Amino acid sequence: MTTAHDKAAAFTALHTPAAPLALANAWDVAGARIVEAAGAPAVATTSAGVAWSLGSPDGDALARDRALDLIARVASAVSVPVTADIEGGFAADAAGVGETVAGVLAAGAVGINIEDGTRAPAEHAERLAAARAAADAAGVPLYVNARVDTYLFGLGEASARLDETLARASAYLAAGASGVFVPGVTDPAVIAELAKGIDAPLNVLAGPGAPSVAELGALGAARVSLGSWVAEAAYAVVRRATEELLSGGTYGPLAGALPYGELNALLKG
Repeated sequence: MTTAHDKAAAFTALHTPAAPLALANAWDVAGARIVEAAGAPAVATTSAGVAWSLGSPDGDALARDRALDLIARVASAVSVPVTADIEGGFAADAAGVGETVAGVLAAGAVGINIEDGTRAPAEHAERLAAARAAADAAGVPLYVNARVDTYLFGLGEASARLDETLARASAYLAAGASGVFVPGVTDPAVIAELAKGIDAPLNVLAGPGAPSVAELGALGAARVSLGSWVAEAAYAVVRRATEELLSGGTYGPLAGALPYGELNALLKG
């Protein structure tokens, strides 16, 4: 699996409810190497973790060049396919999204997440079409994961949210998306309806309290992501370790840390 085309095809093939693609999202090279060494068939970045690690808030605040530099570092550090969370596309318009995607492909990633947020669905469809056009121009079957934020942000009336999500998903697939990501949903009945109504792989966000990966697959999800949860958990260790060190002079949160030698060895390859 040496070419971008081959990696993109292999990554696409991993999306199946029979054995959902489970992604523990990374935000730096060491994390990506750990994910790969643990046996993951692909590495996904988390936009929040990336932004935080670079001193920026999440939510289209990080400069495009800094994001692309991080994606390139991660992609060059692992042998498995990499999919990059590019927030809203790091651009003001569809043409700019196309430029971002060209940069993502040049960086070595073969998949993207791109979110609609509070943007009008028609505008987001244009951005997805630009992303697909850029990938086609590069000759890479980029996996374009279109994130629908209706549930995550509580957009519109709750009673109409499922229909609105399905309508957006249909429009985004028509514009060139490969799959649909609907974060903010853990209700099994809703997930099952989404999987039934979306004619493409469904990605859901999991974390504490969510059904297991196997249960989500049985409901029809083809991809399960941890998103920013791993980064949030890691930074929680930083806070607990600091608070305990300052208040009691003890070191409990450091128990279970990865050995120095193991981490160092991962970065020698």
